Amino acid sequence: MVCFLHRLITAIRGYWDEGKRKSPGCISSEEAYVPPQLFYNGKVDYFDLQRLGGLLSHLKKTLKDDLASKANIIIDPAEIQATSMDDLDEDEESGAAQRPFGAAAMGGALARPSWLSSPTLGRANRFLSTAAVSLMTPRRPLAPPEKVKVRTLAVEQRTEEDIEGSHGNDGLLLGRPLEEPDQPITEKSLLEILDGVVMMYNLSVHQQLGKMVVVSDDVHEYAVALKDTEEKIARCPSRRPDILEELQKSQKVFAEKLNHLSRRLAWINATIYSREKMLDVYWLLRVCIRTIEHADNTGSLFAFTPEFYLNVAMNSYSALKNYFSPSNNMDELPGYEETLTQLAAILAKHFADPRIVGTDIKDSLMQALASYVCYPQSLRAVERIPEEQRVAMMRNLLAPYEQRPWAQTNWILVRLWRGCGFGYRYTRLPHLLKTKPEDANLPSLQKPCPSLLLQRHMAELLCQDKDMAASFLNSVLNQLNWAFSEFIGMIQEIQQAAERPERNFVDTRQLKVCATCFDLSVSLLRVLEMTVTLVPEIFLDWARPSAELLLRRLAQLLNQVLNRVTAERNLFDRVVNLRLPGLESVDHYPILVAVTGILVRILVDSDRQGVSRAAAVLLSDPCFQLHSIQHLLGENEVNEAGATLPASERKHFSLHAYTDYISPEEEQKVEQMLRFLTEESKEAAASAAPTSEEDLCPICYAHPISATFKPCSHKSCKACINQHLMNNKDCFFCKATITGVEDYSKPASS
Repeated sequence: MVCFLHRLITAIRGYWDEGKRKSPGCISSEEAYVPPQLFYNGKVDYFDLQRLGGLLSHLKKTLKDDLASKANIIIDPAEIQATSMDDLDEDEESGAAQRPFGAAAMGGALARPSWLSSPTLGRANRFLSTAAVSLMTPRRPLAPPEKVKVRTLAVEQRTEEDIEGSHGNDGLLLGRPLEEPDQPITEKSLLEILDGVVMMYNLSVHQQLGKMVVVSDDVHEYAVALKDTEEKIARCPSRRPDILEELQKSQKVFAEKLNHLSRRLAWINATIYSREKMLDVYWLLRVCIRTIEHADNTGSLFAFTPEFYLNVAMNSYSALKNYFSPSNNMDELPGYEETLTQLAAILAKHFADPRIVGTDIKDSLMQALASYVCYPQSLRAVERIPEEQRVAMMRNLLAPYEQRPWAQTNWILVRLWRGCGFGYRYTRLPHLLKTKPEDANLPSLQKPCPSLLLQRHMAELLCQDKDMAASFLNSVLNQLNWAFSEFIGMIQEIQQAAERPERNFVDTRQLKVCATCFDLSVSLLRVLEMTVTLVPEIFLDWARPSAELLLRRLAQLLNQVLNRVTAERNLFDRVVNLRLPGLESVDHYPILVAVTGILVRILVDSDRQGVSRAAAVLLSDPCFQLHSIQHLLGENEVNEAGATLPASERKHFSLHAYTDYISPEEEQKVEQMLRFLTEESKEAAASAAPTSEEDLCPICYAHPISATFKPCSHKSCKACINQHLMNNKDCFFCKATITGVEDYSKPASS
C-alpha cells in the first residue's frame, strides 16, 4: 500500500497539473484540497467511517436546515431513515429509479459484491473505476444555485454525469457553500481519487511506515549488544577459554544479524524514507490542512467532515518528524514554517471545538497539541498564530477541570511554565540522571521551552475574568486534593504489602496508577505556582470575593503535602527508599520544590500587605508545622524524644544539596522565608487564645464558629461554608438550599 500510495500521488499530481495547463483558471496541485461539499452531498460513499460531528444519520437529521440554507441541498426523507449505504443497496430497483433515463440506458446497476463492504478494498476498486469513467472531461459552466433533493448513490449506481455533472449539474461538487470560492479546482474525478488517497493513508499506510521504523530500533539494539560483547571479550581472562568461546559465538551472531539489519535499513532509507517519498507525505499533509481550513469555513457543516482528515494531518506530521531519515531535514521542506503554523492553528482551534463530538478524535487533538508545545520550533509556531486564536486557546485551557478530561490540559499549561518555576529548569529529575531514558525523543524529556507570550495571555484572562479565575482555581485545588489523597492511599497499600512476611508481589498496574497520581499532584502544584506568580492578586487581593477562600484552601493543601512528605522516616520516605519498578518518578525533590515555589512567591516576592495576609492564613491553618518548612533546608531534625539527630541519621533531603538545580538566589529566598515564618509563628503562638470545644466549627473542628446559614440556621466557620458553596448549594447538615450566609459571633456571657 505504501508503494501504491506514492505512485497514485505521482499520477494525481501529473494529471492535475496537466489539467491546469489546459484550463489556466484551475488551481495547481501545490494548492490541492478536497472541497467540503463532497462530505455532505451524498456523491461519495464514506461507508460507516465516523464524521467529526458524529453519525451521518444524526447529522442529516440535525443539520438538514443548515444544508438547505447554506448549500441549497434538501436531504431526501428516505435518506434520513437509512443508517448505512448497505441499507440503500438492498432495493436495487428503487436505486435505479433515482437515476436519469440516459444513465440507465448505459447499463443497469450490478449486484454489489460482498467484499466491497470493506472500506479498503471497496475504495481501492472505486479509484480505478472512477478514473476510467472520466479523467479529463472539460468543465461545464455553472448554473444559478437552486435547491436540489439528493440521495446518496452506491458506487455501482453512479455514472459519468453523477461524477462530472452536465447542463448545470455540478456532479461531485453539488452543494457548494457560500464560503467556498466560485472557481474551478480540477477535474472532479481527481478530487474523489485525492479523497481516497487520504483515506488510504489513514487506513493502512501510516501504520506500515511506523512498522518499518522498528528496523532502525533493532539496528541500535544489536549495535549496543555487539559493542557490549566485544568489551566483555577484551576483559575475558585467558584462563577461561570456555567463556571466551561463548562470547565469540555471541559476537558472530550479533555481527551477522547487525549486517543483515543494516542492509535492510539502508534499503528502507533509500526507498521508503527517501527525500521524494518525504515530499509526497508532506504534500498530503498540506492537502489535509487546506481541506480542514475550507471545511471549517462552512460553519456548522464542518461536522460532516470525516474524522480521518484530522487524523491524517496529525499522523503525517508525526511521520515526517519521527519516521524519515535524519538526513532528510524537515526544515528544508518548501514552506515548512508556514505549514507548521497552519497546523498549530488547527490544533489550537479544534481541540475544544464543540462541533467535534468523538471522544477519540478529541483526545488525539489534545495529545497532539500537548506534544506540539514540548518542542521549541512547534511552540514558536503556536505563538505565530493570530492573537485572537491564541487567546481563545488559552481560554479553553483555563476552563474548569470538572466534567472533562483535564490531565492533558494541565500538562499543556505545565509545559508552558516549565523553565520559569522554582527549581524547574531540569529535563530529567536529579535521582534519574544515572539511568538511561527509554526514548530520549519523548515529548516529556525535551528541554524546557517556556512561552512568555502565552503566559501573558493566561495572566490577562485570569485578571480580567474573575468568575473564570475562581472556577478554574477551585477545580485545580479540587483535583489536587483528589490526586494527592489517592496517591497517599495507594502508597499505604504498597507499604503494607511490602512489609508482609510472606513473599508477595505488588500489582504493576497499581504502581503505575500510583506514579501517575504523584505526577498529577506535581503538575497541579506547578500550575498553581504558575498562577500565583503571574496573577498573585487572585489569592492576595481580598477585594475579590473568592480570594480569601482560595488562599485558605491553598494553604490547607500545601500544609497537608508538606506534612506527608517531610516527616522523618514516614510512609512517603519508606516507599521512596524501596525504589520499586514503576515508581521511579516518585521522589522528594519534584513535589517539595513545587510547594516551595508557591510559598516563596506569596511569602517573599509579594508586597507587604500580601505577605502579611498569606502568613496569617498559613499560620492559622491547624495543619501548619514549622518543622516541615525547616526540613526543606535539612534543619532542626529531631527524633521522637526531642533530641537532635546525629549527622549520620539525618534526613538526606535538603535544597542545599541540589546546587545544579536550585540557584543561590532561590536558596536565599527560602532561608528568608524560614526566618520570617519562625518569627511570625512565635508571635501567633503568644497571641493565640484557647477556644472551647463547643465553639469549634462542627465540620473541620479547627476554627471557631463564625457563620450562620439561612434559612436553616446551622453554623460553621466561614472557610468551611464558603468552600462548600463553591461546589454545592445545599446545607452540609440538613440538605436545605442555602439562600444566604450571615456573620456569627458568640453572645457575651452575662
